[in-house]
Amino acid sequence: MAKRVPMNRRKFLQTGATAALALSALPHYAADFGDMKKRVGLIGCGWYGKCDLFRLIQVAPVEVVSLCDVDKRMLAEAADMVATRQVSKKKPRTHGDYHDMLKEKDLDLVLIETPDHWHALPMIEACQAGIDVWVQKPISVDIVEGQAMLAAARKHQRVVQVNTQRRSTPHLIEARDTIIKEGKLGQIGHVEICCYWHMRAKGNPPDKNPPDYLDYEMWTGPAPMRPYCEWTHPRSWRAFMEYGNGIVGDMCIHMLDMVRWMMDLGWPKKVSSSGGILVDKASKANITDTQTATFDFGELQVVWNHRTWGEAVDDKYPWSATFYGDKGTLKASVFSYDFIPPGASKPAAHGEPLYEYDKYPEDQTEKDLEKHCASAIRWHMKDFLKAIASRSRPVADIEQGYISTTSCILANLSMRLGRSLNWDPAKGQVIGDEEANRLLRRSYRAPWVHPEPANV
Repeated sequence: MAKRVPMNRRKFLQTGATAALALSALPHYAADFGDMKKRVGLIGCGWYGKCDLFRLIQVAPVEVVSLCDVDKRMLAEAADMVATRQVSKKKPRTHGDYHDMLKEKDLDLVLIETPDHWHALPMIEACQAGIDVWVQKPISVDIVEGQAMLAAARKHQRVVQVNTQRRSTPHLIEARDTIIKEGKLGQIGHVEICCYWHMRAKGNPPDKNPPDYLDYEMWTGPAPMRPYCEWTHPRSWRAFMEYGNGIVGDMCIHMLDMVRWMMDLGWPKKVSSSGGILVDKASKANITDTQTATFDFGELQVVWNHRTWGEAVDDKYPWSATFYGDKGTLKASVFSYDFIPPGASKPAAHGEPLYEYDKYPEDQTEKDLEKHCASAIRWHMKDFLKAIASRSRPVADIEQGYISTTSCILANLSMRLGRSLNWDPAKGQVIGDEEANRLLRRSYRAPWVHPEPANV
């Protein structure tokens, strides 16, 4: 049995199935990306917005010309940081309204890094303006939004990359290519995906006036207007269903999308879910603390579980996917993978994240950077840039993001309705369930108008 050895760069580059992709990740800008002096804008200058933007700056000679955020302090800080990171040392323009940014008509690509309820409208308007788009996951908070986003990308022939960057994670590419695609698991009959991190906000912070540096009216946008509290902004907005789709929309989408990519799966035929707020009933958060969802692909069921309390089933893989085959088991996460043959006491193959500190030493000191994800974001950015250069579809094309996002929203709708939902991808509707179909579109707060696929 092979000795358990962490994957390093040399081992990765020697992996036959992934060597070509690894070599293409090296910074030969002209060969890979064409004329890459692209003008870039960022909408949403918080934690992950800056994280993604700085990875882009690392891999291509782009010029960040414009930033947008409704938080004046966050916006000013981001502008100063960008000036120190980009080659030109120029400070980008700043905007409090993304409409003003798009009116400048000087962007080649834009990153949309807002809370979930603000993904659809700026993405669609960027496509209409002829701009290629990088958009955070989940792509939308309701299903019709996602349909309109896909329609806009296709109508205006835009390249849209969704930040489901597990598809570009080096050690997961290796696991897919050398374990799953080589048939080492045999027949995969079941997949479990999960998140057992205690990431649901706890407590009951009082409502208060929003800070004067935050345009809370614009921050809320088309979402229902909630009283402001310290959780609302920044980052803890995920505690509220008004702005997203709970832990299923935040964490399940990553693992489900990873499984779909690794196994070449399309749409689930049926989605069912149950759960609720079963333990932490005192918290102001209104997302579930416990939920199970089954994504039925016919001959394969992918089953999700999350709990924001108690212990993880496997403390090494608390947010992960486990593929069960008749010839072995594969456990995979952002931190590692392990292939375990039947009856083995130790893994026969093991991989870990690719750290690139020799090329990008700033990764070691960047505030709040998830260091294990840095190479994945860079590889995802490179895939995006190559798709722009060739006018092709990237690895996490908007259609793939729509499938994974819609599947997770259907899970929440199933839990809400108390029944399984059968999906018709051609019609974009739940089969034989008008009540469910009425919930595919949520109401927008005036004056914002809900996008429709036929009107983009």
